[in-house]
Amino acid sequence: MDTILQRLAKLPRLGVGVSTEYGVCDVEGVLDPAELRRQYPRFGGFLEVGIETVKGIDPPARAWAAKGWPTTYHFLDVNLDDPRDLDAAWMAAVRELIGVLKPAWLCGDVGLWHFGRRDRGQMLLLPPILVPEAIGPMAAGVRALREATGLEVFPENPPGAVFVGDMHILDFFAELAVQADTGVLLDCAHLAMYERATGRSVLEALDRFPLDRVVEMHIAGGALRDHQGLTWIEDDHGPRVLDATWRIVDRVLSGATNLKAVVVECERNPLEAVLPVFAEVKAHLGPEWA
Repeated sequence: MDTILQRLAKLPRLGVGVSTEYGVCDVEGVLDPAELRRQYPRFGGFLEVGIETVKGIDPPARAWAAKGWPTTYHFLDVNLDDPRDLDAAWMAAVRELIGVLKPAWLCGDVGLWHFGRRDRGQMLLLPPILVPEAIGPMAAGVRALREATGLEVFPENPPGAVFVGDMHILDFFAELAVQADTGVLLDCAHLAMYERATGRSVLEALDRFPLDRVVEMHIAGGALRDHQGLTWIEDDHGPRVLDATWRIVDRVLSGATNLKAVVVECERNPLEAVLPVFAEVKAHLGPEWA
């Protein structure tokens, strides 16, 4: 049986791509992923499709998949630490959607996507409780979803303005990767949010993180907000990437030997507004990603 690093090495290299969710392209003036791929193929290498099974896949994403262009499946509706969420109906819907997209792998933020029973359009998304006891159930969920679909499942560090628990989020995800026998999706913008919210160094924690398990990386803009003296970073996916995010990107790139995909999350912006972000991403990635 292959080790996790051997499994990761066999995955396809997707390059630089963008993300989408159901209905995003219905708004006039936002980024059209297919047009991005046609005009700038080095920026539109693949499409990460955010999916709630009750909504499914919208026509633009279906058209992308019908052309045989690469995709990944980003779940938006499952609490991996709750076995009841991986019920027969949900799993059947996931398999059907996989049949349409034919994704290279599954991925998604690990945390609470909903409170109580799964409900259409709830989209709660809270970070996990960062304690050792929370890791085992989530690892079991990752393994169960991988076994049920036959695809690798990569947990992503979620956004947040408040984090509960004593563990550093990167130590939490390092142990989750070990217990789940998996790689990870590191969202550099989310890590910048965590650093701002907690005052805990991300770069120091990355020195002990297994960067060779990073398969996918997210880069996105963020906006610094203030309300009555409380400051936080809003994960707005805008065209302004914070300096802290770029620092994290460079540190991750220095050790991510199994990195296969980089998503620029900018789906609600016009193409001309985000082209400078893509250019800067390419500059940080270097010539081997050209």
